[in-house]
Amino acid sequence: MNIGIRQLIESDVFDYAQLIDVLSGYGNVRAKIGRLLASGEIIRIKKGIYTFPEYLRRFPLNPCVLANMIYGPSYVSSDYALSYYGLIPERVELVTSMTTGRPRRFSTPVGNFAYFQRNAADYSTGIECMETPGGSFLMASKEKAVYDKALTDKRFDGKNIREYLLDDLRIDEESLSGLNPDILSALNANSTGRQKKLVRFLEENYA
Repeated sequence: MNIGIRQLIESDVFDYAQLIDVLSGYGNVRAKIGRLLASGEIIRIKKGIYTFPEYLRRFPLNPCVLANMIYGPSYVSSDYALSYYGLIPERVELVTSMTTGRPRRFSTPVGNFAYFQRNAADYSTGIECMETPGGSFLMASKEKAVYDKALTDKRFDGKNIREYLLDDLRIDEESLSGLNPDILSALNANSTGRQKKLVRFLEENYA
């Protein structure tokens, strides 16, 4: 393998422009990329986004970092964020995100990713930037993750909210204590209907 590619590309995940740049010395860059893919020396995550095989990565691939890169604007939320925070007992394999764009799903060699569409009015409320050795990513706060899950869950009708949270979602009630009242207040200001009922319930019981 041309080890220089690994030396010239600092990140474990890179895009087409970076790849073109480091391969600019080759007469037929597209053909070179095709050979690298065929040999497994680089892996295409989706069109325009690549990674190295595991033995050449500096850090384990972070699914949340990938989720932000694969489709955007987006932030990790709903089931995957609830599991990440330990709010639900299940380990979630599908990386769930929210986006202002169209709903999308991607099946890739490094995992499966789902994107749910949401209103732009409160899109940026309750989003946190998380820093890890494998890169930074945007994720919903605990408050926003619960909010987004209910928003996209057809089972939630704004009634029997405690049963929905504790029985349907199996959220650990102790983990809900101490929710951020400022985030809930901001969500409340931009929510209507069943979502407003949820936020008010969270404010009254867990903030």
